[in-house]
Amino acid sequence: MDRIITEAEKNAIRRAKEEKLAEDRVKRANFREWQKLPYDRKISHAWKQAMVFYDTITQQYGANVHVSVGGLDSITLLMFLRKHVNHDIKGISVSSIEDKSINVVHKQLGIIDVMPSKSKVDVFREHGIPIISKDIAGKIEQLQNPTEKNATVRHAILTGETGRQGGYRKSSRMKLPDKWQKLFVEQEAPFKVSPKCCYYLKEKPCDSWAKKNNSFPYLGLMASEGGRRALALPINGCNYISKTTKRSCPFAIFNRQDLLTLALNLNVPIPEIYGTIERRTNGELYTTKAQRTGCSACCFGLHLDKRPHHFDYLREDNTKEWEFWMYKMGVGEALTYIGVGWE
Repeated sequence: MDRIITEAEKNAIRRAKEEKLAEDRVKRANFREWQKLPYDRKISHAWKQAMVFYDTITQQYGANVHVSVGGLDSITLLMFLRKHVNHDIKGISVSSIEDKSINVVHKQLGIIDVMPSKSKVDVFREHGIPIISKDIAGKIEQLQNPTEKNATVRHAILTGETGRQGGYRKSSRMKLPDKWQKLFVEQEAPFKVSPKCCYYLKEKPCDSWAKKNNSFPYLGLMASEGGRRALALPINGCNYISKTTKRSCPFAIFNRQDLLTLALNLNVPIPEIYGTIERRTNGELYTTKAQRTGCSACCFGLHLDKRPHHFDYLREDNTKEWEFWMYKMGVGEALTYIGVGWE
């Protein structure tokens, strides 16, 4: 039988939680100020953070560094680091899951190709469709696969009540938004949902390569992209080094305009899927085709995108692959279910 938690212990848990929240608020406030810096100061900040990470990893730990490369953001990061930190920095990527035009640039830059742990088809069939966002998909997956072990977590997802581990607080971040509860709790979705695609297709194989090569990654993540990044980067900072994790995100305080400006300044080769970088009449930079990319079958963030989205571009570039995901693998049904157009 579990021991009854005393009132004093509950209060201690609450105080510790409140102190941590106060500390995090300060970190977020400081991070927001860094995000307001002008472009040149952000570039200087990124260089300093990248150098600190490089020196710490290579000198203090005697290890190597690399860039985990995907689309335009991390391609730009690789070229920035090769120019300003060390021209021999390696880039690695599971290029097979990227758009074919991104593959062309990867080969041009000599990026090491890493094989995924599972195929996209196997991940979809075994686990479910990556839809809405990693955070939301993870919560829906818990609800779709109830067990005794995840009962407490499922309760928190449905109600926001965190229990002992969360300091007996109400957490709006933990609760699945009402919009998605209506679709995935009040009624049963005709498909499985999972965030595990990224793990099997990118994270696990890249982590295995890094471990084998005693190397730690630079990542092209920006808090301005929202989602988990907006929550984690302000707290953990550009450089995060602990016993279990060592990684650097030099562009953490960048926004989209900073990234595109740097891409132009570095003459970064732009994969065809993005089109070209142009300037609107108000001075804002944008890519003429896709604004962001990822795995060709990924549905994360699609409910926020205006059409044409990346599945529309996939239909133009590879109709057979588009038909495979939309009809044979059920992606079209899933998109229709959450109100995203794709026909």
